[in-house]
Amino acid sequence: MKDVREFVLKTPPGGVKRYDHDALCDLLEVDDRSRVIFEQGVGREAVVRIYPVNPLKNMRTVRVEDLLMDERGRITIGAYYDGSPLRFRLFDPRTGNAQRAAIFGTTGAGKSRLVQAILIACKLSGIVVHLADLKSGQSVPEAAGQVATRVTTQYEAILMLRGLVAEAERRMRDYAARGRSGFVIGAPDPLVYGIIDEANRLLEKGAPFRDEAAILIKELGRTGRSVGVGIIIAAQAGHLDELGGSDTLRAMLKEGEVILLRWSSSMMQQLVSDGLLPRGEALQPIPKIIGRVQRIRRFTEAAVEDDDDINSQGMLYHLTGARPMSMARTFIVGSVAPCPGYDPVILDLYGTHTPPGQVIDLQAYATAKERQATAQHPSGTATTAPSPAAVSEEPAVPRTTAERILAVLPAEGMSEADLMAALDADGYNRSRPVRRGTLRTTLSAMRDKGQIARPDSTGIIRPAPGS
Repeated sequence: MKDVREFVLKTPPGGVKRYDHDALCDLLEVDDRSRVIFEQGVGREAVVRIYPVNPLKNMRTVRVEDLLMDERGRITIGAYYDGSPLRFRLFDPRTGNAQRAAIFGTTGAGKSRLVQAILIACKLSGIVVHLADLKSGQSVPEAAGQVATRVTTQYEAILMLRGLVAEAERRMRDYAARGRSGFVIGAPDPLVYGIIDEANRLLEKGAPFRDEAAILIKELGRTGRSVGVGIIIAAQAGHLDELGGSDTLRAMLKEGEVILLRWSSSMMQQLVSDGLLPRGEALQPIPKIIGRVQRIRRFTEAAVEDDDDINSQGMLYHLTGARPMSMARTFIVGSVAPCPGYDPVILDLYGTHTPPGQVIDLQAYATAKERQATAQHPSGTATTAPSPAAVSEEPAVPRTTAERILAVLPAEGMSEADLMAALDADGYNRSRPVRRGTLRTTLSAMRDKGQIARPDSTGIIRPAPGS
């Protein structure tokens, strides 16, 4: 681009830890903050570029070829400020792993359009998708009929997640019998994704299925990825408390694909404290309106019209990509103006062919009391199931604490805190929750009996070999 001014700066060892974008723009005498791009390079260098207009102001529309998964398992969803392609990985052919991904941003930042792009890419690339649109189906309405399973309530989302975990467990047993340690697309199973839009509704404090949802998502992230069952969530907040309150869940997501769209003022501190950004790092803010300059209007001056101002929807940082500190933007997905019905541009991108995969039989994963509660409702639909406390059922013969531990303990083990959470959410003996002292006494007895392994330096609780 012509008329771009570039400055290469020498930085202290370890790079710039505190960065004030407004102060930098004032120093450079640039009123439009979005025209100044700061990027920290390798070693002790940083680059400051001043553009005549924001380089991300005008993005092209997404094309079908962008959303076809390449040989490295990636799709192209947009571009960085310097024109380099912004890629999102759906599959890692080197390891045979499906991905776990999280998309964060405030309302209107472009989460749902990005989810649409991923859904379209999955259909075009032969990837099976089971979708929960928890805004009553409004976030991505065009996905109706374009995915194998589409649900719109929290209870249905739980049934869908149970089905995905069951499929992952089936594949693990099948692959073990075949002597396979990895996943290969189509041999014999397709790549599958569970995608949850507005996941904060399912995982926030007070949500009726929060504990079980966190456990199921963790299980998919830990074991599903190695058998071709991935998980993607899109949420309005990035704080631990808004993601099921689980350290394990956050750690799992940090190792996948994490995208941050426009954020609230408090979200940045939360992302840093939760480890999604290096401590001391600061991202250049994403403005709500690109190119808007705040000026004091004198009494004799007419008000300036803002009709031509451009919203920053789709501007983001790919925090786990190769350039986490570089601003990027998604391609335009769908019509720019709101449509009175389904967006014809998005429907054209999906195409008219049948989506891959079979719908999950949700009722196959409902408990007896959940099915009874559903049947008693006049509509007879699963969407009206009561809260877990109302439908939780005790087995005819109460399980011992040791049996419950063995039922929820995965082969790779888990921490004591996660084990406590799993026991609280397993549906047994809800009136008598397991206390920490009881848990530790039971674990000690189980080690003596050879049911679980002796602890090592990590403190992870694991089943005994061969158990």
